[in-house]
Amino acid sequence: MTSESQMIRSLTELVADVLADQRLRLDANDTHLSPEQEIETAKNTVRAELTRLAAKRPLDTWPPIDEEAVVREVVAQVLGLGRLEALLADPEVSDIHVRGHDSVWVKLRDGRRERRRAIADSDEELISLIRRAGTRFSRTEKRFDAGTPELNMQLPDGSRLFAVMEVSTRPSLIVRRHRFELSSLDELRERDVFDHEVQSLLAAMVRSRRNIVIAGGTGSGKTTLLRALLNEVPQNERIVTIEDAYELGLEHFADRHPDYDALQSRSANIEGEGEVTLADLTRMALRMDPDRVIVGEVRGAEAFPMLMAMSQGNNGSMCTMHADGTRSVFPKLAAYVSMASTGLPVETVNVIVASAIHFVVFIEN
Repeated sequence: MTSESQMIRSLTELVADVLADQRLRLDANDTHLSPEQEIETAKNTVRAELTRLAAKRPLDTWPPIDEEAVVREVVAQVLGLGRLEALLADPEVSDIHVRGHDSVWVKLRDGRRERRRAIADSDEELISLIRRAGTRFSRTEKRFDAGTPELNMQLPDGSRLFAVMEVSTRPSLIVRRHRFELSSLDELRERDVFDHEVQSLLAAMVRSRRNIVIAGGTGSGKTTLLRALLNEVPQNERIVTIEDAYELGLEHFADRHPDYDALQSRSANIEGEGEVTLADLTRMALRMDPDRVIVGEVRGAEAFPMLMAMSQGNNGSMCTMHADGTRSVFPKLAAYVSMASTGLPVETVNVIVASAIHFVVFIEN
């Protein structure tokens, strides 16, 4: 370990101790620091300690450092996402794959893959980083431990984080970046995703309130296309979105969607209570007076209430699903409906699927 790494580790421990002491004192008075106050306290602590060390040691024994870079890294280690933040700040990175603390690969926008430096000094430190993300950045605090070995959440920049431990040989972390700048059919056409004729057809499908399933493989761009289609919806229509993790990001387009609600599923707590499934949310959404119901990804029992919504007055609803072709969409939807334990015969399920879906848009990788 280099002298700078040792210094950052000791500063990280110092800041963590200072913040822990402050939290204990404030908890006793039933008060707390805001996230902004914690960040400012951390920065001031690092700067004060660097000043103290500089005064104590001869200048010629002090390694050359960028003080503000050290401050940023220590704050990221204690209150943020550590070295992962540098990857998230890289505009060329589209996906991040981490297997253990020292096997870090990124996928770039142009399709190339590169190996990057370790984002933690040990697997235990990587687990701590993931836990900190679930505690600090999720809208509802999420556990990550042997009892809850997976974490699925949205990061502050809109990226989707998925992590596993215990059930894998090493803790693993996947981050999928979302390109909110690609938010319209015009922008996708300019990137040669499709031509003018296809763009016109897609826009007409949305404006004529057709029910649409967007299908494709992993990483094919289903969510990006769904977001672009949603931005074709007239401003006066009310949208309710249903997702496992917030990815559509309609809050980034508030001028286009002044009336929307975003719902997110929730896992059960340690007592096995409090779970809210996509199927639960879909039923809730139907009571929220939506013009359109949007399911981020259909893969289970939520298919039944979604199809019923599509065929009972909520035309213009949309969803995505994994499929290897357009033909496989319909039997998969029928299979998902059977997971809802409706007791309906196959013939009836097929009629529901056929009457609900107007278009399937398939995206090739």
